[in-house]
Amino acid sequence: MSAFYREKVLSVRHWTDTLFSFKATRDSGFRFLNGQFAMIGLEVDGRPLLRAYSMASANHEEELEFFSIKVSDGPLTSRLQKIREGDTILVGRKATGTLITDNLIPGKRLLLLSTGTGLAPFASLIKDPDVYERFEQIVLVHGCRQVNELAFGEQLVQKLRDDELFGPLLSEKLSYYPTVTREPFRNRGRITDLIASEQLFNDLGQTPLDKATDRIMMCGSPAMLEELRQMFEQRGFLEGNHTEPGHFVIEKAFVER
Repeated sequence: MSAFYREKVLSVRHWTDTLFSFKATRDSGFRFLNGQFAMIGLEVDGRPLLRAYSMASANHEEELEFFSIKVSDGPLTSRLQKIREGDTILVGRKATGTLITDNLIPGKRLLLLSTGTGLAPFASLIKDPDVYERFEQIVLVHGCRQVNELAFGEQLVQKLRDDELFGPLLSEKLSYYPTVTREPFRNRGRITDLIASEQLFNDLGQTPLDKATDRIMMCGSPAMLEELRQMFEQRGFLEGNHTEPGHFVIEKAFVER
């Protein structure tokens, strides 16, 4: 049996010069938990060329969706950004990753902190009814450099708000906080600064960070992840993993930058 599923590309959408998303068929045997990633890629010269990509689709959806950057000289993304409907991609049979709710100690508020395409696993998680069962509040934070880079997340949240099942859940529990660093926008600043200054919580009308009730998932640039990890550890938060749940978890697997 091959180590990969061969899936057909169903649609491709280019959001900016540097960001695109695509949907593909999903083999009925491919199982994953919301928030996990798989190795995906293309066959190049008869050999698989792969990178880790989080599923942006939920595990109850029939199609797979991925959100990617474009890197002009990237071994995979320089090719992947040119895929079209009908093309074939490879999807590894095994999904894994740390961004699953079982890796967190039970809490009341879940902070999903992302930059760029680090939003992808949280696109999956906010479509998971179980997350709304586990937490009283969910805060999705998406940091980008420019306003147009927020489009994938903004459309995702709007679509869920209009959904019969998720609409009521979102209005009751989900707060969406997009922020940019290089252009005028209603929310400005780096995620680390917004948390440290409590601006994030003030803007949302919520209480500041509290180890007793807050649980955190992070995915994005390595610099952001390291800065946040240090901040949370200084406040007594413990990092969780598959063997020992904690107050926060980090996804360390990335597509090329």
